[in-house]
Amino acid sequence: MADSALISGIVFLDKPHGWTSRQAVNALIRLFSTPGHKRIKAGHGGTLDPLATGMLPILLGEATRYADYGLTAEKSYNVSFDLSYQTDTLDREGQVMVRFEKTAEQAIDEEALRAVLQQFTGRIDQVPPAYSAIRVNGQRAHKAARAGKEVELSPRLVEIYQAELLAFEFPVVSLHVRCSKGTYIRSLARDIGQALGMGGCVTELRRTSTGGWPEAMMVSLEMLEEKGAACVVPLAQWLRDLHRCNISEAEARRFLQGQRLQLDESCTGEASVFCRDILLGNAQLKPGMKKMILHPVRILPSAQEQFL
Repeated sequence: MADSALISGIVFLDKPHGWTSRQAVNALIRLFSTPGHKRIKAGHGGTLDPLATGMLPILLGEATRYADYGLTAEKSYNVSFDLSYQTDTLDREGQVMVRFEKTAEQAIDEEALRAVLQQFTGRIDQVPPAYSAIRVNGQRAHKAARAGKEVELSPRLVEIYQAELLAFEFPVVSLHVRCSKGTYIRSLARDIGQALGMGGCVTELRRTSTGGWPEAMMVSLEMLEEKGAACVVPLAQWLRDLHRCNISEAEARRFLQGQRLQLDESCTGEASVFCRDILLGNAQLKPGMKKMILHPVRILPSAQEQFL
């Protein structure tokens, strides 16, 4: 295993069923930390329920400074849910609260289902599940719910970019969903079921993408244990969607001291900053009197060690 002090990047873990996101992070901390040395920093880029499997970006070392790029990114899921019942947790691991049966008067066919799905594309108000990590009066909602307290959560505006029907054989619906940050798939299944006059209990959930990263990027725990640091994606790739600014060594020293730079750039907004293909950090490009001004936002200590 490489020296933990030198590791910085992202592992796109294929999270196992039953693990919390915190358990997954802790597993990678143990795997990448060097015995006798300070434990490596690690954090994830978007919580996955224990029921769920699939893409959990785990950021290591300096890359933890950029976890928000995963938290705010769009996500894609494959989900199956059962219309015949509902539980308190909105998934199959909870207590059954109500059961439904299909009757002749309440027939649900694919056409009716597709019509309802159209109601849940675009921007929608969504009430998060009571069993979620949202804080209510300083306490996690799921802890309050498990303690028998009544949990009231306010609706949130989310966006469903795509809700593609993969399969439907009553009572099970299977969808591919592409959505904005903050979307709860369990709530989406609940709401679709309610619109049909039925339940909507999630039975299978798999995240297939975060921020457009493909499924092929995912690695299993077994692969990590075998290949270690070879599975770590460089931080520069995590920032692939940012405009790239290349600056000189003299400019790099100024940037790493927190100074603003005047540059001949044509775009505005967030940028990643490089010198000799070494990532220095990120910045904001804003118009100046004659040139664009590069405003440092985050500076990497490893770059400071090399240039200062």
